[in-house]
Amino acid sequence: MPEPRLLALLDGAAAIARQAAELLVDMQDGELAVARKDFRDVVTAADLASERLVIDGLRRLTPGAAILSEEAGFSGAASAPRWIVDPLDGTVNYAGGLPWFSVTMAYQEEGRTLLGLTHAPLAGLVAHYAEGGMATINDRPAAVSATASLADAVVSICLTSHYAPEELARTNEVIRRLSGLCRGVRVLVSGGLEMSLVAAGRLDAFIGLKADIVSHAAAMPLVRAAGGRVTTAAGAEARDEDLEKIASNGLIHEELLAAIRAA
Repeated sequence: MPEPRLLALLDGAAAIARQAAELLVDMQDGELAVARKDFRDVVTAADLASERLVIDGLRRLTPGAAILSEEAGFSGAASAPRWIVDPLDGTVNYAGGLPWFSVTMAYQEEGRTLLGLTHAPLAGLVAHYAEGGMATINDRPAAVSATASLADAVVSICLTSHYAPEELARTNEVIRRLSGLCRGVRVLVSGGLEMSLVAAGRLDAFIGLKADIVSHAAAMPLVRAAGGRVTTAAGAEARDEDLEKIASNGLIHEELLAAIRAA
């Protein structure tokens, strides 16, 4: 079992994530102030409100910890424990009234993720990870799917407006190849949620070829604890700073990597 201090920290962070998720749900049906952030990417008033709630809550919970957040950037001492936060992962979905968004948090000490939380209120998913033996989806043990062949797999892949032309071409070629190999390919674009769906056994794999830190740090250890793998396209264990993050149930992983490399 995780040590008591981690469980206490998880309880505190889960309460903050729940409050932020409730705030996002309340704000989604209102008049959202939407601003362009980068090219066609956007930030909404809800992103900023959720971020403020999360950062204020985490500073009360862990006063000495640094925080890396999607909009606010990094604050705190580089050598301190840190939170990695995406207060609204899936902003474009959210702004369009779609349910595929989440609040994600990861807590790290000395570069190791000790806690991970993903709260996706309208998708009906709450994922918790704590080093030492906790990996749950909606309070039940997380477990990846038993799908053993890519032909039977449902795979999601990230494709967003901030991709450069060569990144767009590569991703489209991966989609083209997988569409002929898999049962289904989905584009949801909420990486923390999608990785958590892999850990829940609802998706067989998730492919991020330009995956940021804030959206994925919480769910990477969850997938591994649920029996899956998270690697780069070359097959190395994926780290937070790696842009490539390919998560799967493990059984289809090599077949999936081969298809990605072929693209």
